[in-house]
Amino acid sequence: MEPAAIAKLQAELNLLVIEEDTEVRRILYTLTATVAEHTPTLRRNIEAMEILDVLFAKAKLSAAMQAIPVEIGGQRRLDIKQGRHPLLKAEHCVPLNFTMEEETTGVIITGPNTGGKTVAVKTVGLLSLMAQCGLHIPCAAGSYIAMQDAFWCDIGDSQNISQNLSTFSGHISNVIEILEHASHDSLVLLDELGSGTDPAEGMGIAIAVLEELRQRGCMFLVTTHYPQVKTYAETTSGVQSARMAFNRESLCPLYQLEMGKTGESCALHIAARLGLAPHLLNRAHAVVYGSREAPAPAPVATLPAPKSGLVRLVLAKEPLNFTAKFSMGDSVEVLQTGETGIVYRPADDRGDVIVQVKGEKRTLKHNRIKLKVPAAELYPPDYDFSIIFDTVERRKARKQMGKHHNPNISIIYTE
Repeated sequence: MEPAAIAKLQAELNLLVIEEDTEVRRILYTLTATVAEHTPTLRRNIEAMEILDVLFAKAKLSAAMQAIPVEIGGQRRLDIKQGRHPLLKAEHCVPLNFTMEEETTGVIITGPNTGGKTVAVKTVGLLSLMAQCGLHIPCAAGSYIAMQDAFWCDIGDSQNISQNLSTFSGHISNVIEILEHASHDSLVLLDELGSGTDPAEGMGIAIAVLEELRQRGCMFLVTTHYPQVKTYAETTSGVQSARMAFNRESLCPLYQLEMGKTGESCALHIAARLGLAPHLLNRAHAVVYGSREAPAPAPVATLPAPKSGLVRLVLAKEPLNFTAKFSMGDSVEVLQTGETGIVYRPADDRGDVIVQVKGEKRTLKHNRIKLKVPAAELYPPDYDFSIIFDTVERRKARKQMGKHHNPNISIIYTE
């Protein structure tokens, strides 16, 4: 309930609130109209601020990378002098010198593992993309970057459990997509092409893909360990070899790209440097190179194999007792043929059982027959099994010999 005196004051308050809201709206409408009158000028200022912001960001990045502007044009060539990957510190980075002339379609980079092949490919691709985006790149003066319509790459492990992709199928899926879209003016980067499957088949796929890229005219960079791919680079026009340098004496990579040369993987030397045991290195060398003398690996301390943390309880095995498995007169089934027989002699110490099947006695292993009905359920306790296993003639002869000796009668057992 509201008193009459308060009702009048409440009405005045509501009126003032409405007037205040009206005044606020009037001011906002006036300011909005004023801003609308200067929209073109404000839009130009915003665009200028965006451009200046991007330029200052580029300049700040260029200063941080110690980068310079490079020439970029329509010539189909790359010339990167003293290039550095932007994510590597300048004081620890070995500069990359990469040259790809106009008559060269692709470069195949070989060399040792951990030697810097992938970093070299990434550096070329990233610096090319940065230059085409209008950025300064960390390199020396005199570098040249070719214009590209697209950059396609397959680098790293493409394994994906959720998409049911193995390492090989992931790589091939990327390669198929690249071949569907890469044009004459595209730059293609492929790391370890054809890896993740049978070496012979992977090598064939690698050469087929490279030949397709070469005929299409794409500029491509590929890393590989396959010897046939190395030979392809040496014998195919328009394809150039390159290698990452490796110091065999110190067993350390030099991270320097040498154009026009083919390198070795040096897997055994690198494994020795990383600590693989000498006897494993010698065994691996024997498998790869046969009887040729293995190079002396770097001294490596051989550690004893760690003990398992599992506690296993080994129970003593009781000697097998085959003699108690069957009894004379048991009805059994021959598993191989499904025939039914009667046990004539139980299993001996070797597990052999003599079974009478259709009047014929056969020697079978105990695990080749299965008990159907035991003799105790088929015959009385004092049953004469000769009725089953002996012929009538033998039974008569045994009966006569039991009465008196007759030299003209003999019983021959053939079991």
